[in-house]
Amino acid sequence: MAHNKVRVRFAPSPTGPLHIGGVRTALFNYLFAKKNGGDFILRIEDTDQNRYVEGAEKYIVDALNWCGLSFDEGPTSATLSESQKKGSFGPYRQSERKHLYKKYADELIEKGMAYYAFDTADSLNTHRKEHEENGKTFIYNWHNRLKLDNSLALSKEETQAKLDAGEAYVIRFKTPENETLILQDVIRGTITIDTNVLDDKVLFKSDGMPTYHLANIVDDHLMEISHVIRGEEWLPSLALHQQLYDAFGWTAPTFAHLPLIMKPVGKGKLSKRDGEKLGFPVFPLSWNESIGYKEEGYFPEAVVNFLALLGWNPGTEQEIFSLEELVNEFSLERVNKSGARFDPDKTKWYNQNYLQEANNQKLAQLFQPIVAAQGIESKAEYLEKVVSLIKERAVFVKDFWNLSDYFFAAPTSYPEKATKKQWKEGTPDIMKELLAVLNPIQDFSSNNVETIVKQWITDKELSFGKVMPPLRLVIVGDMKGPHIFDILEMIGKEESISRIEKAIQVL
Repeated sequence: MAHNKVRVRFAPSPTGPLHIGGVRTALFNYLFAKKNGGDFILRIEDTDQNRYVEGAEKYIVDALNWCGLSFDEGPTSATLSESQKKGSFGPYRQSERKHLYKKYADELIEKGMAYYAFDTADSLNTHRKEHEENGKTFIYNWHNRLKLDNSLALSKEETQAKLDAGEAYVIRFKTPENETLILQDVIRGTITIDTNVLDDKVLFKSDGMPTYHLANIVDDHLMEISHVIRGEEWLPSLALHQQLYDAFGWTAPTFAHLPLIMKPVGKGKLSKRDGEKLGFPVFPLSWNESIGYKEEGYFPEAVVNFLALLGWNPGTEQEIFSLEELVNEFSLERVNKSGARFDPDKTKWYNQNYLQEANNQKLAQLFQPIVAAQGIESKAEYLEKVVSLIKERAVFVKDFWNLSDYFFAAPTSYPEKATKKQWKEGTPDIMKELLAVLNPIQDFSSNNVETIVKQWITDKELSFGKVMPPLRLVIVGDMKGPHIFDILEMIGKEESISRIEKAIQVL
């Protein structure tokens, strides 16, 4: 069967929250599918029921939806919207497909490409220990399989008797001897493997469940998956997977193994611990104690943007991409082989970029609950103005309050260092004179107040340094904030005068 339509799948295991590396795998699958007019499928790999974690599947779906990576086919459940319809290749959970796999395991046995193995865990451990004592590693394959407890070493009758007696068994793949496999990978090129170094992997267990390897191949074949785009950690399985396709006489999909996401410092793969140590999220959404990118205040577009550039290079200087632009630009040929170092500062840079570009109305809506939590009621237009004045100093919406609290309430204290520097002996008198200048002003707009005050400073031959910094200190309560006359216009004449009067008393 030739693959004429692009169909890719993201196939996570519901064993916990989705790591940011998993989100990137989903993203690259999504971009490739959309670029080529294909389908993006979510399949839940839950064959390992012992490691199943309650809520993990919902988390995976929620995380993909938050990132805007909606799948075309996937498991039906209450968490899915109508548009995420089932597709005609379901079910999309491996546990609901378990009736399918035995037939394929049996087919391989009939073809002489797999065999029953009855070895107990204890006997295998004994073999392992003996090998270790002789400084060797025990591998179950061509060089010792005829000496072990399996259907290759036993007669047909002995094997049947064991099966009839209900003895526990596994079905192992019979790796050929003295062959060279030539494997292709879009990202890594040609890979050559000597079959003598491979072990006879378990494909099926006597509890009626396939191992990941068999289920994975059968599902990809039945779902007509054209490209398998997955993490580098699956590279060691590629030889077995390719051999299984060949054994069944099926067309294998095109393989592409993505580079790992590396730690910000040192060697190795990015882990949850790195995030805890350096204080950045490694999950898209919060899970138990671990805070997610969403809750940390990142925009989903920023997360998608920085993930796309971890391991993929557009070939230009461009760094900011919308999802649509990523779809247009993406190609597997431009994915790097080597691991991509994770840079927490760069992720913040992306978020800051999206924050600056976001419209003030949207930002004001996000800021509103933060202001309300301070017990302050504020009109939307006022919030929009505040946001427009302070947003360039912010990385997250949650930074807004510390950057703008003085727009909502008068300062209650003044930092000691700034006060010492700005509030000199003659300052109270200058501030009193300034009050006399501000009082009669009717039009309290930023431009008008600025013109009048600057004229007064010039006429009185004062230095700007004696007037402006102390004014900022008494209005803002710190030496921060945007253009001071913009602040005066926003808080209004009465409030401005009251803050100056209070400071004259207090300081």
